[in-house]
Amino acid sequence: MSKRVFYFLGVLLVLGVLLAACGGGQASSGGPEAVKTVIVTVEAPSSGGSNTAAGYGTTLKTVKDRGYLICGVNAQLPGFGYVDDQGNYKGFDVDYCHAVAAAIFGDPSKVEFRPLTAKERFTALQTGEIDVLIRNTTWTLTRDTDLGTNFAATTFYDGQGILVRKDSGITKLEDLNGAKICVATGTTTELNLADQMAARGIDYTPVVFETADQVFGAYEEGRCDAVTTDKSGLVSRRVTLKNPDDHIILDATLSKEPLGPVVRQGDDQWYDIINWVVFATFTGEEMGINSKNVDDVKAKTDDPNVKKLLGLEGEMGQKLGLGDDWAYNVIKYVGNYAEIYERNLGPGTPFNLPRGLNSSWKDGGLLYAPPIR
Repeated sequence: MSKRVFYFLGVLLVLGVLLAACGGGQASSGGPEAVKTVIVTVEAPSSGGSNTAAGYGTTLKTVKDRGYLICGVNAQLPGFGYVDDQGNYKGFDVDYCHAVAAAIFGDPSKVEFRPLTAKERFTALQTGEIDVLIRNTTWTLTRDTDLGTNFAATTFYDGQGILVRKDSGITKLEDLNGAKICVATGTTTELNLADQMAARGIDYTPVVFETADQVFGAYEEGRCDAVTTDKSGLVSRRVTLKNPDDHIILDATLSKEPLGPVVRQGDDQWYDIINWVVFATFTGEEMGINSKNVDDVKAKTDDPNVKKLLGLEGEMGQKLGLGDDWAYNVIKYVGNYAEIYERNLGPGTPFNLPRGLNSSWKDGGLLYAPPIR
């Protein structure tokens, strides 16, 4: 939806022509006495994206008035969204909730987490129970159009895989003919599995559960021969199994799974804020600005692009309804993309997940932020 209102300037044709003076310099009696010019201004119908449209700005106002962000997350996916031994929410997606809070309040702690299952997540967003959904959710056409939702920038590019026991002899999808496969209900995973198996003529029995804990619990108990979800999820949950080395992830990738934040349709300002918080983490990495050096860079930079990012010029934050230090706060208190990734999924974690497609475009990956200007 466009955010602009277009105006059309029309000038009517001159209603007559002046006739040349004759004889005594008098105009011909048959000509017009004056030239008439009329300017007509026509306003195009307002689009839903206009900053005067109903709904624009309401989410940010609600969040500010409340004093904290309500973020829908996963509580059962180590590395992405989980609750630690002290009862604190941690993970890659959780950090993006903190980043939004930092951008709005200058305080990453001003966020309340709502744990949601795959089945619950969209209803919670649609009904206003949460302000934003940041929970390993795949962007698809039908979700983008049928659910009254908008997907913001992708934070993690993934693909669906299958986990099996190492001693099962299963090495490819065709070996799963006649197998029982554990899968979470209400997910693209369930649909992708059906499509891929049907395309290959593989007969299988889906064993369906609502939560990840139930899915992987049933798999470990031997109630199914394999389990399927996003490959990052398989890496995450594999380390929680009793004997992780007894299980392998097949090479086959069943789908494309772009994961990222989701908001309700109808509030373009909020959609922009969520998008640009993500882009700020990408840009910070591109520019080599992180939580440790951001203050030094801010004090010494002469780069106009860095100044715009860190709120020193351009009033970029005001365009979003935020303070001009919004991106500085994101990087200072949460970090750039590389920091968020390494902290939750990198070599120093149990997952040691290679960045692959989730590298900056400068390193051959897919992470690319529009310019802040």
